[in-house]
Amino acid sequence: MAVQYKSLPFKEAIAFFRNKLNVPSSRWTDVWKDAHDTAFMVAGAAKADLLKDLRAAVDEAISQGTTLETFRQHFDETVEKTGWSYKGGRGWRTRLIYETNLRTAYAAGRHAQLTDPDLLRVRPYWRYLHGGSKDPRPEHLNWDGMVLPADDPWWNEHYPPNGWGCSCKVVAMGPADLKRLGKDGPDKAPSVTRRPWQDSTGARQEEVPEGVDPGWNYAPGRTVAERTRRTVEQKRSLLPEILANAMAAEILSALRRNPKEL
Repeated sequence: MAVQYKSLPFKEAIAFFRNKLNVPSSRWTDVWKDAHDTAFMVAGAAKADLLKDLRAAVDEAISQGTTLETFRQHFDETVEKTGWSYKGGRGWRTRLIYETNLRTAYAAGRHAQLTDPDLLRVRPYWRYLHGGSKDPRPEHLNWDGMVLPADDPWWNEHYPPNGWGCSCKVVAMGPADLKRLGKDGPDKAPSVTRRPWQDSTGARQEEVPEGVDPGWNYAPGRTVAERTRRTVEQKRSLLPEILANAMAAEILSALRRNPKEL
């Protein structure tokens, strides 16, 4: 069954996706980890018109909540028009493009919401929740229900999704929420065991955390949030305190509407 997000569309996810640039590619490793925050790519899609049409179909799915079947119709039209010879079966390839882009846009949009300073003040913890997959990764089941501070370094490589098809998510928690869970405080981050990996060409190689697929050990949207905070702080430092606080609120509000306004 295809991924469905009843909470989509929402502005943070839409803004995240629309702020990307189209990047031609020959293989899936050409755009790596957090480079996906600013690049839209489909492995093997190297022509501008092909990327444009695929992007439009993905945008419709994210902004209007269209289904996988609707996306497949647009995909077929694009393939017929451009003559694209893609790898893999139609069912597998369309599901991969559709679900990967929806999941990462959703995750990045949630990251923008979860890192809002006003929310962090009252809910400074994040809880990992397993997505309920029929074929779960053991590590994801082990992390289910774990609560860590939002700024714990563990999230830098384990903020979901943590691999192809992963539907895990994060929710914000406050002190009262922890008490209801029977916790006196946040949990301790699990130790990270790494395994060596390299792609079939040898162009990419690194040590990947267990439980995380290669290329997925990053937090979607994090680099965008960090860049925003740096911009705000740089501008704030040049103004009197009253004006600086007002400016920061205005910039952050504008960013939530459209990151390109910065």
